[in-house]
Amino acid sequence: MDSRTTIKPTSASRSKFSKTFHKVLPFKKSTKSFSNNGFCLLLPHENKFKNYDSGSDSHRLFNKHSVDDAHLRNRAAMEAFVAKLFATISSLKAAYAELQAAQFPYSGEAVQCADQAVVDELKAISELKRSFLKKQIDSSPPHVTLLLSEIQEQQSLMKMYEITMNKMEREIKSKDFQLSSLRKQLVEADSTNISIETKLNSSGCFPILDNVNLSDLTPTNFIAVLHYALRSIRNFVKLLVRDMGNAHWDIDAAVKAIEPNVVFSKLSYRCFAIESYVAREMFVGFNDDDDEEEVEDRFQSFNHFKKMKSLTTTQLLKENPRSAFGKFTRAKYMRLVHPKMEASLYGNLSQRKTLNTWQFPDTAFFGAFTEMARRVWVLRCLASAFDKEVSVFEVRKGCRFSEVYMEAVTDEAFSGGQSGDELRVAFTVVPGFKIGETVVQSHVYVTAAVARG
Repeated sequence: MDSRTTIKPTSASRSKFSKTFHKVLPFKKSTKSFSNNGFCLLLPHENKFKNYDSGSDSHRLFNKHSVDDAHLRNRAAMEAFVAKLFATISSLKAAYAELQAAQFPYSGEAVQCADQAVVDELKAISELKRSFLKKQIDSSPPHVTLLLSEIQEQQSLMKMYEITMNKMEREIKSKDFQLSSLRKQLVEADSTNISIETKLNSSGCFPILDNVNLSDLTPTNFIAVLHYALRSIRNFVKLLVRDMGNAHWDIDAAVKAIEPNVVFSKLSYRCFAIESYVAREMFVGFNDDDDEEEVEDRFQSFNHFKKMKSLTTTQLLKENPRSAFGKFTRAKYMRLVHPKMEASLYGNLSQRKTLNTWQFPDTAFFGAFTEMARRVWVLRCLASAFDKEVSVFEVRKGCRFSEVYMEAVTDEAFSGGQSGDELRVAFTVVPGFKIGETVVQSHVYVTAAVARG
């Protein structure tokens, strides 16, 4: 055989050879056409080939990146799981709140639905626990789970707000109903009080000191009668202010005419200025006839006091219009109610003209005035019956407030005062009294003024 004879590989041997190369090196089919029938090996890039070396630094870096990616995936999955857990707990809270709301007022169907919702949420939490223990927490993309959990939690919060809002609306309706009921009761109580007051005034009943003897008189008895008189003064002031409003008076101007330099923190406090004007006029000359201290005068004064308790004002004035009480009532009206005031309030001077003839008008305004006059006169009679001197005192404006001699008509100055401030008397509302060594406090309107050293 010629040594130059070409040995051509058979197809079987070539196939075996090709498979051997396939096992050792990867290759791809060429995209170009060649003239021969051989095969083309696409060898990897030099750098890539070096990366295949297990001892190279690049291979270690690749492994490190793989570990970091796995760690981030695990962390994202855990965060998504925790978010889902908290969202489920929020849903459980909302379901429980709904269960409570369904019981007040009770609704059987709503209770069953809310109870089933609570059971479903508890099952969901149990399922999450089972997944965590089995390490099956990566059931969906973490970012999707996070978004769904946030939506679920917001829905639970909205449901909680809705339940709370419904509860508050029910409470508001209940409070409104209670308020309406209390207002109705207040109107009924006021009506009853007015009726009782009218009956007491018309009957002349004086429901205090019924069983007190002259020898038993104490300052406490005087204070009880004083409060009874002050109540009638306040009733008259309310009627006067109402009539002033009906006559379109400027109340602020009237108050400033009485107390020009006083600023009231509330509009309702303006009535204290008008009350001070009325009380001052009614108690002027309280001690004028108290210079005789004989025992028989004390008995006469006490008997007069008891008589005034048993007769009505109308009876007292009709019985003897020119009596001491009649003169007192007429003089006080003329002093307290100015002719311009009467004409402005009632359009004429008929009440004053009637009084000038020693007759007494039959009007609601004059009736309230005479009742006030009767109670002040009763207090004068009782004062004359004491074996100790009874005197009146009035606190000067600007004086420092003293709890011994004064009682404030409001508490605002005490609660609103700052450190360094002291309470000063703006004006006297009701004068005070002294019974021997006993002091009956004066009622004053106080303001907080900065103390000056």
